[in-house]
Amino acid sequence: MTTLPTLVLIVHVLIAASIVALVLLQRGKGADAGAGFGAGASGTVFGARGSANFLSRSTGVLALFFFCTSLGLAYLGTQREAPKSILDAVPPVQVQGEPVATPVPGAPPASLEVPALPSAAPAATGQPATGQPAMPALPAEPGT
Repeated sequence: MTTLPTLVLIVHVLIAASIVALVLLQRGKGADAGAGFGAGASGTVFGARGSANFLSRSTGVLALFFFCTSLGLAYLGTQREAPKSILDAVPPVQVQGEPVATPVPGAPPASLEVPALPSAAPAATGQPATGQPAMPALPAEPGT
């Protein structure tokens, strides 16, 4: 992985853990009825109603950052370098007596010429002139 996606992923995980912690710190809606009768934690650091507003807004802001990092990770995940053509991965072929041409990036490939095969020897000897074994003859088609 490269540096930017790794950094965004670390921030994404930290934001997710912060959202979980903020949601667990908040009181449910049913806890207000008990606080009205003097039960439990009616006197908190933020006041009777201040914690709900602060924690709710903090959760909303972190949720916005979470969505932004999710979109950023999705975008960065699709930015992979792919080869433009299969021919880019093939090394150049050297034909006898010709220099190897190096391909220019972005230029269309040169005409692909197939080198001529050596001529075959007479059928009486069965050996080509180059000393390589001859290819076997194809069988005749039935009915001809």
